[in-house]
Amino acid sequence: MMLDVSHRTYYQYSSPVVQSQHLIHLTPRSTERQAIRHHSLIIEPAPATRFDSVDAFGNHMAILDIELPHKEFVLHARTTVETIAPPAFDFAKTTPWDKLDGVLAPAGKPIPLDVVQYRCVSRLTTASLGIAEYAAQSFTRGRPVLQGAMDLTLRIYDEFTFDSTATDVSTPIHEVFRHRRGVCQDFAHFALACCRAMRVPARYVSGYILTRPPPGQPRLQGADASHAWISVWSPQTGWIDLDPTNGIAVSDEHVMVACGRDYEDVSPISGLLLGGGDHDVNVGVDVVPV
Repeated sequence: MMLDVSHRTYYQYSSPVVQSQHLIHLTPRSTERQAIRHHSLIIEPAPATRFDSVDAFGNHMAILDIELPHKEFVLHARTTVETIAPPAFDFAKTTPWDKLDGVLAPAGKPIPLDVVQYRCVSRLTTASLGIAEYAAQSFTRGRPVLQGAMDLTLRIYDEFTFDSTATDVSTPIHEVFRHRRGVCQDFAHFALACCRAMRVPARYVSGYILTRPPPGQPRLQGADASHAWISVWSPQTGWIDLDPTNGIAVSDEHVMVACGRDYEDVSPISGLLLGGGDHDVNVGVDVVPV
């Protein structure tokens, strides 16, 4: 598919921001499954300095220093991306999850740190005993790793309720587990906690998904939102993306922006402000097939 993505973030402050610095992840990655045909980023007010680079996880990032006093701040990223559906693969033909140690650390060979690091818990994905027991129901002894991960994805989809009012960015995963409610970020973090409790390599993925209005209703501009899912590794396939919010393996209707250990590694915008007082933020996202 060819998709146009527009992601506009608008901040309004109650008092002037004298100076601000921001770290942003708004440029989608080029991967085997997607090619970036065009990307632009509008920043208002214009930064005094801008440093573009690639972070430790392979994501595009930009560091902005804004020295002009301002009460409004706008970031508008626009991307045209061509996506390709991943090839079909029998998840039952992947290595059993409880045999991954022998694959990841064979005698006399270097350990692949780019995979092993995603077996370790992060601040937002530390599992409780109850979460580990929940994960063990999908990762039974000898079960192929991707088959277990897909079973976990489907269970979260069936047993958890999408509720945008149930959580916020500070809600811990044990609360998400207790109430079985949340949003895509919560479900991704919970799935990661489950995988990592079983020592299965899994990473957090931020991006977008093509959404369609109900039959007979017009498409509302700016009504889409950022999305999050997980990516699970097997020796046979490499990284395979799974979407617990929708209970599916990721298709050509998903656009990856960045990946990391959890949301804190790939937040679209973070930073420090001098001044500003209270603020309001408005985010508008559109994903449109070309």
